[in-house]
Amino acid sequence: MEIRRENTNILISVIALFLCLPTPKIHSESDHSSEINVGVILDMGSLTGKTIHRCITMATSDFYASHLGYKTRIVLHTRDSRADSAHAVSAALDLLENIKVQAIIGPETSSETKFLAVLAGKAKVPILSFSSILSGTHPYHVQIKPDETSQFRGIASIIQSYNWRSVIIMYENSDDGREVLPYLVESLEVANIHIASRISISPLSTEDQINNEVHKLKALQATIYVVHMPPSLSSRLFFSAKRLGLMNEGYAWIVTDKTMNQLSSMDYEVIESSQGVLGMKAYIPLTSKLHGFTLRWRKMLYAENHLMEDRELDVLGIWAYDTVWALANSVERVWAESVVHVANAESRTRLLNEILGSRFTGLSGQFQFLDGKLHSEAFLLVNVIGRGERRVGFWTPKYGIIKELPSSIKGRSLSSSTTQKGLEAVLWPGVSATAPTGARKLRIAVVNTSGFPELTKVHYDPETNTKSFTGYCVDVFVAAINSLDYHVPYVFEDWENSGQTFITVRICLLQIVQEYDGAVGDITIRAHRYAFVDFTLPFTDLGTGTVARRENHDMWVFLKPLRSNLWLTSAAFFVLVGLVVWTIEHPTNEEFQGSVVHQLGTILWFGFSTVVYAHREKLTSNMSRFVVVVWLFVVLILTSSYTATLSSMLTVRQIQLAGRSVGIQYGSSIGGLIAGNLNLRGISPYATPEQYDYALSRGSKKGGVDAIVDEIPYIKIFLAKYGADYAMVASQYETAGFGFPFRKGLPLVSDISQAIVKLREEGKLEMMEKKWFKSQSPLMADDASPTPNILNLQSFGGLYFVSFISCVSVLLIHFTSILLKKLQLKNVIKFLDGGKLAMMISFLAARNGNGI
Repeated sequence: MEIRRENTNILISVIALFLCLPTPKIHSESDHSSEINVGVILDMGSLTGKTIHRCITMATSDFYASHLGYKTRIVLHTRDSRADSAHAVSAALDLLENIKVQAIIGPETSSETKFLAVLAGKAKVPILSFSSILSGTHPYHVQIKPDETSQFRGIASIIQSYNWRSVIIMYENSDDGREVLPYLVESLEVANIHIASRISISPLSTEDQINNEVHKLKALQATIYVVHMPPSLSSRLFFSAKRLGLMNEGYAWIVTDKTMNQLSSMDYEVIESSQGVLGMKAYIPLTSKLHGFTLRWRKMLYAENHLMEDRELDVLGIWAYDTVWALANSVERVWAESVVHVANAESRTRLLNEILGSRFTGLSGQFQFLDGKLHSEAFLLVNVIGRGERRVGFWTPKYGIIKELPSSIKGRSLSSSTTQKGLEAVLWPGVSATAPTGARKLRIAVVNTSGFPELTKVHYDPETNTKSFTGYCVDVFVAAINSLDYHVPYVFEDWENSGQTFITVRICLLQIVQEYDGAVGDITIRAHRYAFVDFTLPFTDLGTGTVARRENHDMWVFLKPLRSNLWLTSAAFFVLVGLVVWTIEHPTNEEFQGSVVHQLGTILWFGFSTVVYAHREKLTSNMSRFVVVVWLFVVLILTSSYTATLSSMLTVRQIQLAGRSVGIQYGSSIGGLIAGNLNLRGISPYATPEQYDYALSRGSKKGGVDAIVDEIPYIKIFLAKYGADYAMVASQYETAGFGFPFRKGLPLVSDISQAIVKLREEGKLEMMEKKWFKSQSPLMADDASPTPNILNLQSFGGLYFVSFISCVSVLLIHFTSILLKKLQLKNVIKFLDGGKLAMMISFLAARNGNGI
């Protein structure tokens, strides 16, 4: 690190010194010579540098052999950068100051290009490099390769086409790798692809260091790897991955063109370790011109070195060849066709513009620039198989992933212009024709920390030595994971636990972090547990419930719904109504006449019979009918309220937990919740529904408990078995329900949560509850709320007041009517002066109850 820092400081000092120098006055010798100096800066110790240099040399010879009439000729001056930025800058200074070059070709790495682009910009000399600069503005930098970030959208399209949801990015830990990483991440995130991890590997890493990084991949859930590295590093990565078993079935490796463009130049051992890799590389159309050049290339390599006869020409060499043709043509137009033959800043600016405006058909196909970068309309998708690669499709920004390119891109007419979407058959690592699922098989621990087999249960078959798993929690998990729009492989494993204690849940969660990927069982969502795992949304009801024994053995329970003041007032009004009706009906209605005892019985009978609407006496007066109608309305409200309150009391005995003996589930944390809020007589732990029943049936006086407090799912299972004798009397939202815990960081958690919500909306959770809990009755009897209120006079005071007013009003009207009639009768008799007619009227009036 100190050496690299020292080199950087030297570079900065050299650049600063150069920027202070005046622009060198470079004059062409066109009057006497047509030679134009061009610098070439490459790593001549690397295979890539040698390949590019050979292609540049061959291109120079080929160009002038076919353009004998040109007045200019470029002269190449090659310098070795030794893959070091300091050497590259030193070489550039030498070429600019001493050789007076008018353009520079190279280098191959972005770290070197960044420094040279600054120098070239100051000297106004075009630099044509084979690497990209993603940051900063360098007007004299020409990129001899397509936009590096454009292929990242293609990689995202590949991942989406296979419905992979999570990937791991592996990149070179260098300035180049760190600079391009945000663009790759952005392309994946825009496509809603989760990045499970980002692993960087230094080009200086030892084999052991690379093995350690690769070994970390085995602990991650994702099995899809996106690799953006130079061939020198990716080849070592693939060796390590194969050695550690990550090139087997179930894995997928997607490689950018940084490696794939030079795959044909790699050793056979590297290609053999890369079997099944899917990659993107620049699309170079196969033409007769390219075929002829390739044959010449192979003959040249064979002549130079028999060991290199099997190396193919890579795309960088092809681009280098076309670059020389574009440069030579541009030089001719600037200096041979120009009136002014002086090589100055103006002429070099013209040279830059001519290069950027180049457009011709070369070895690489249509050669042109867009925004200072080599323009490409398509990327080739290849699959590494056998000793080389096989084309499986294309990707273009316009058409996406297609099997064949349209004629507009190929540059020749086709019989059909239609495009087929998707890829050809891909042979994945492990010689598998089946696409990986995108994730290794999940290890799901099946946990049962309680005595409720309806939630989870393990069945062992001794004949086959296999285990199967059932229960409500298991069914919900299977339904949720099967409803996802992508396949998730998983396997259930029995989580062995020797004791049913709360600590086993904590141990289970810790083991999920270390050994398992998730768990299925009666595991409550608690805030402190998020420190170990991520929970899905709850798939059960929230909160806790209190179960008590149904109490219906009190022989005087029917008196309890009404307080004594209401009982006495009601009885008084029954008598009052009967008396008022008798007062009105007695003079004219024979059913209300007779002996004193009979009339007294009629009064009481009529009043109390209105409770059940059983009064049989016929009423003749509208005033008595009015009193009875008002009173029957009061009776209706009173009896309805009485019935509801009595039903609630007969259904369940309402209790207050304070001062009581309470039972909880063995190992549950509920004891801490209720003990901190209530003054309990005692808390007793129980493990099974059968023990719950035994404790409740005995009661606290016989060594049992008065109530059981537990989470709602356990309460439902208990009441499904013993609902005839017990009922839930109260519920509180003190817990968050059961959820599925997963190892932290898995993107699957949010998808499972969404699936649980969908199952709840579709009613499937309720169906599974009915299947396992086998209870069709409501959870709380009559939807009982805590402790029904006993009815008192204050609750019905208004009704009784209305009834009382009606009775008083009717009596006033009745007696007023009688008084008026008597006054009128006396006046008539007095008018007749005691004659026989007067005596007859008096007799009739007496018969009708209106005596004088």
